[in-house]
Amino acid sequence: MSRAQLTRTGILRMALGGGGADPLLPAEGGGGRRAPFLLRALRIAVVVCLYWFTSIAMVFLNKYLLDSPSLRLDAPLFVTFFQCALTAALCLGLSLGAACGPPCAGLPTLRLDPKVSRSVLPLSAVFIGMVTSNNLCLKHVGVAFYNVGRSLTTVFNVLLSYLLLKQTTSLYALLACGVIIGGFWLGVDQEGAEGTLSWTGIFFGILASLCVSLNAIYTKKVLPVVDGSIWRLTFYNNVNACVLFFPLMMLLGEFRTLYHFDKLGSPSFWGMMTLGGVFGFAIGYVTGLQIKFTSPLTHNVSGTAKACAQTVLAVIYFEETKSFLWWTSNLMVLGGSFAYTWVKGLEMRKVQEDPNVKSSERNETGV
Repeated sequence: MSRAQLTRTGILRMALGGGGADPLLPAEGGGGRRAPFLLRALRIAVVVCLYWFTSIAMVFLNKYLLDSPSLRLDAPLFVTFFQCALTAALCLGLSLGAACGPPCAGLPTLRLDPKVSRSVLPLSAVFIGMVTSNNLCLKHVGVAFYNVGRSLTTVFNVLLSYLLLKQTTSLYALLACGVIIGGFWLGVDQEGAEGTLSWTGIFFGILASLCVSLNAIYTKKVLPVVDGSIWRLTFYNNVNACVLFFPLMMLLGEFRTLYHFDKLGSPSFWGMMTLGGVFGFAIGYVTGLQIKFTSPLTHNVSGTAKACAQTVLAVIYFEETKSFLWWTSNLMVLGGSFAYTWVKGLEMRKVQEDPNVKSSERNETGV
């Protein structure tokens, strides 16, 4: 999701925060005895490390596929198409394995219904914009700047919540958004000063932030069409995306690019492509695990810390030298994101503890 990178991650995050249990995730402890503290702490540490590893590895792997000098593949839509196709295939495979019993016994049966597919199509268009703009942003900017380049998602969440849902935001949350915007513009300025600024990457970063916010809103509207099943929605979304990607790839000449690509028959290339698709699918599952074993608020804090670690690793790996103001821009974005998460967490707790607040208002605050 992302926090977008997301991809597909944002859909699972909403579903796990708002409704039924996920059949692939461990059940919540009920009336039985709780595990010892040390065991619970170790379990949480393993899950958080798994989330960090999957998310960071996915970003670095996608950067290699999209913009590697050794690979020289200029077909970002094809890379995204392949990842969507693999996600749809994995969803279908897990569904077919449901008859085999645990851990897939609770998965719904997946079959393609044209009527449902048409109903999901508006969301699929937003979904395509989200995953494509995320990858195009990563193609044109460095991994170190990737987090800042897509940092306006929180700002668009606030703006679209007001414009589309008529939900207001507190002053403290707005101040946190102001810090994020300031960090974003400082980062753009410093990238320009260092001669590494890509306005194309900035454009797709802003577009990705907008699409992530729209995706969350449309997901909530479309979920009833698939009976609230996040797995059905993921399946239909990715199948629709595969169909819609074909004319786009033809329009942009990517089939010709693939025809002349010298590594098209290389097993290592297809191995990396498959690994990227598996990581793209897995990030949704490990995000669900992290929320299940901690909380949505802790997950957001973990995502912020992960973004910081990802930035530091990228600077070290690519042997880059950054100015003090460049690091300041990153700290402003991360600090603003953390402050917004903290403020919204306090507001949610206050609303949930107020007996005079209606349940519908609690749900709106939670979203």
